[in-house]
Formats: sequence, C-alpha cells, structure tokens
Amino acid sequence: MISCMTKNQARWLLLHQRKMGKTRRMFLMELGRRKGFRVESELSDSVTHIVAENNSYLEVLDWLKGQAVGDSSRFELLDISWFTACMEAGRPVDLELKYHLMEQRQSPPLNVPELEMPAFTATKVSQYSCQRKTTLNNYNKKFTEIIEEGESSRVREVLNDERYKAFKQFTSVFGVGVKTSEKWYRMGLRTVEEVKADKTLKLSKMQKAGFLYYEDLVSCVSKAEADAVSLIVKNAVCTFLPDALVTITGGFRRGKKIGHDIDFLITSPGPGEDDELLHKVIDLWKRQGLLLYCDIIESTFVKEQLPSRKVDAMDHFQKCFAILKLCQPRVDNSTCNTSKKLEMAEVKDWKAIRVDLVITPFEQYAYALLGWTGSRQFGRDLRRYASHERKMVLDNHALYDRRKRIFLKAGSEEEIFAHLGLDYVEPWERNA
Repeated sequence: MISCMTKNQARWLLLHQRKMGKTRRMFLMELGRRKGFRVESELSDSVTHIVAENNSYLEVLDWLKGQAVGDSSRFELLDISWFTACMEAGRPVDLELKYHLMEQRQSPPLNVPELEMPAFTATKVSQYSCQRKTTLNNYNKKFTEIIEEGESSRVREVLNDERYKAFKQFTSVFGVGVKTSEKWYRMGLRTVEEVKADKTLKLSKMQKAGFLYYEDLVSCVSKAEADAVSLIVKNAVCTFLPDALVTITGGFRRGKKIGHDIDFLITSPGPGEDDELLHKVIDLWKRQGLLLYCDIIESTFVKEQLPSRKVDAMDHFQKCFAILKLCQPRVDNSTCNTSKKLEMAEVKDWKAIRVDLVITPFEQYAYALLGWTGSRQFGRDLRRYASHERKMVLDNHALYDRRKRIFLKAGSEEEIFAHLGLDYVEPWERNA
C-alpha cells in the first residue's frame, strides 16, 4: 500500500496495491515523492482517499473488510486516473464524478420505442489484452509515433532520476533484484563499477556469476544464438529422454529477434517421468565444459491444489537457472601475420548465455506453455479475465472452474482459450 499526503494539505491517500505489481508500486512511490506527496507504506486511521487500479468498487470493499475496517463510508474510493491527474498537476485535483469508483446497479427496463440508429458502429477496445491481438509490428509502431512526435517530459524526468538510473544498473546484474538494489543505493552506491569495487559486500553465488559474466549477459541474445542453444539443449535432453518435447518459449516464441535469456519448456508424453533429468543434463554439460553456472529449484507442486489467484504468482515446476558457454566460430586467420595470430588466439571465442529450463508433467504442458510464452501483461490479463469474467482460476498448472468446482483439462493452448470462451490468439500476437 502507498499512503501519501501533500505537504500543504491534510489529505491522505492510499494506493491499493492489488494488481499493481511491485515495480509499478515503487515507481508510483517515487513519482509521488517527487511531486511533493508524503509517501508511506501502511494503511492508517489518517487515510481518507483510496485509489485503485483495475479493481472494481466491490473488490475494494471486500479488501477493506479483510483489513478489519468497520466503516468504509469514510473513504473516497477513486480510480487510478485521479492519481495520474494529480501527478500531472503536481497537486490534488478536484474529485470529479468520473474519478469515483461506482457501485454497479441493475437499471430497470425502460418502455422506450426503438429508434433507428445510424449505419456506423463504434468498436470498443477491450481492457483485457487477451482479447486484443498485439503483434511486434503494432508494438514497434507505438515507438515510431513517439519518436516522430517528440518525447514525454514525464518519461525524461524518470529516466534522469538518480535513483532510477542506479536501480536500472543494479538490476541488470544476474541475481540482483529490487531489495538488493535498495540496499546498495542506501549504502551510497550508484554504479555497477562501485559495487564491484566494494570488497565488503557479500554476494550470493548467483550474483558472483552475474558480475563474472556481466558483459555477455547484458548484451542481447540473437535469434541465431537462441537457435544454437536450442540445439544444445535438445541434444542433451534427448540423450536421456529420447521422446522428450523441448520447446523454446518467452519472447522468441512470440516472434522476437533478440532477447536477454532463453527459456525452454521440457516434457515427455511417455508413461514415465525422470525426476533426475535436469541433474543428468547439468552433469553432462559439466563434463562437456559448457556449464558456467546453475541453480536447480526442485518441484513444490501438490496435486489437486487449486490454482493461485495471484496474477504474478510463480509456478511450482522443477526448474534450472543456468549460464551456458556458447562457442562461437573463429575468424579464419590463416592470412594474418604471427603477431596478429597471437592476439586473435587470446580473444574469447565463446559467449555466456542465460538459459532457463522448466520441467513440466505432460498433462500440465499446455498451461505451462501458455504461461511461459507470455508476454507478462498478456498473462496477467488472461488470469484477470478468467477470474472476473468466467469465475475461473488460471495459472501455469491448471484451470479451475469455481462454479462447477472442477479442473478443466486441456491438451493444447487452443483448448484453454476455448474453455475461457475466447478466440485463439497466436503466440506472435501476444506482445502486449
């Protein structure tokens, strides 16, 4: 939660965190501070205004009941658009009716004769990205418009903010998240170079690998490199499980030409599952000299467990976060002189690539494939749609119908969309 008050007004706000996400929450907290708002993190008796994003009036009331709030009428329940208007104005704006969350009431039918309507119709854009097709061409067109029409002053202000720039650098290191970035920032550190130079810091194994291979890991992974790694992964997996299905997911499955890591989903239609498959693959890569780092997370999945209602919930599959050595062909130096040959011999002929491997039971493969393909926003909206519009709960493991109290089986992504009553959206149309 974010509660804030302007320095010159006794008006307290609280931003409802549900469906907002940690990164966006942090951004809004910083934006509020820069605009002169007092920002805190807890709900208190002083709060008079509650702002919600993608939450209905009734959902906010349910949340207040969960906070043991007896009288909710003392709050102004507002849409996020009011907070946005306040940030643009640099002060609290008037509480116009359009900003209020309103209780939806069923209007009685009116005995009004039919009117002849004009021939044209207006197309309403759905609030859910899972009901819109967003290709990379659509996505890139937005950036073209920004470039042609100029830049946003608000965006420029954020990009030039010292805290934002420091966090952007810190989180570019493999194994470093928001909490660690906050700790380093409070220590007075501002750059990756300053962190490297501070010998008092205790780094995790993952963070040490992140700094060791930093230059490679922050560089983009090309489609050609992703295809080469895909071959390495498939060969290793099929050595131990010949009928395995290995699928590249994430941005590359959505048609992107570059990325920062490569995600693979691994399953087998066969009768038996090999719980040691990941360990065998990792041992093979060690012997081949391809493994630079790995961290295996064992499965925590419980059968018959209901899907998580959190839109950003992590799944419970067995997975491995690894860094592989991708050997790259050397340039033919047969025509070079001796000194040049020696220089080129010292040039690194491989690149460190981040690879995530996820093992899923075959009966959950379709749900896992849908979730790991993304985009993140598309997945969030798909889960929100399932919950709000269909009374179902969706995650990377299953789809549960709350009305019928049954799990809905699916052998493909198309079947999942059909269960939800949605038109199928191709992977390359999910770049929301």
